[in-house]
Amino acid sequence: MTQTNLPFLPERTTKPRLNGIAMVMDKGLSLREAEDFTETAGHLADFVKLGFGTSVAANKVKEKVKVYQKADIRVYVGGTLFEAFVIRNMFDDYLKYIDQLGLDTVEVSDGSMIMDHDVKCEYIHKLSKNFTVLSEVGSKESGILIAPGRWIEMMQKELQAGSFKVIGEARESGNVGIYRPTGKAHVALINKILAKVQADKLLWEAPLKPQQVWFIQHFGANVNLGNIAPAELIPLETLRLGLRGDTFFTFLPEKFRKFKPE
Repeated sequence: MTQTNLPFLPERTTKPRLNGIAMVMDKGLSLREAEDFTETAGHLADFVKLGFGTSVAANKVKEKVKVYQKADIRVYVGGTLFEAFVIRNMFDDYLKYIDQLGLDTVEVSDGSMIMDHDVKCEYIHKLSKNFTVLSEVGSKESGILIAPGRWIEMMQKELQAGSFKVIGEARESGNVGIYRPTGKAHVALINKILAKVQADKLLWEAPLKPQQVWFIQHFGANVNLGNIAPAELIPLETLRLGLRGDTFFTFLPEKFRKFKPE
């Protein structure tokens, strides 16, 4: 990354990061696109999720996994694929599948199916013995509402079961879970979660720029964000650094506010 002597830029974490994490959603990049992405922005990506079931449908997935891993990016398949195996009673086949891809990271979710939460936590505990586990809380269905207390309880239990980070569900559309149907942040829910769950243990799905801006303005440059489109990772970094109009004044001292347009 090019160095600059600009003052008042927020201090950013570097790999291996515990906060300031970026999870990128790969919905079917080609091998060449993955190579180009890692060359340009690989230093900014901590995780790449091969979204939903795309790893089954795409060619040269194993080769692409190696490209990401060579760039020090952890790769995992989407939680929807985990659920697709589990609902068919094929968990052992799921283990074989991720082993074939050479993955050391997994996602455990129940956003597309009904799963007893104790059973979900058992999967997390079992997988955490051999993998880095990301678990996801929240339904992919817009009509299913979860009380804040239940969100908190599930997140706490999943962290206790062995999750490295717990993901706040938003889908790639950004209009369910931690967001209102309009795409605006569910502020009361997010604040209640943060009052009970350690911030660096949470990864917020934020596929849309206004959502990324909101989290950075409220929780700083090193908030953990996910479901970032590959082409949006560098623009996200400029938001984190205050080098884009939306966050231009966020990290500047008060004396500069006189220059802020009304």
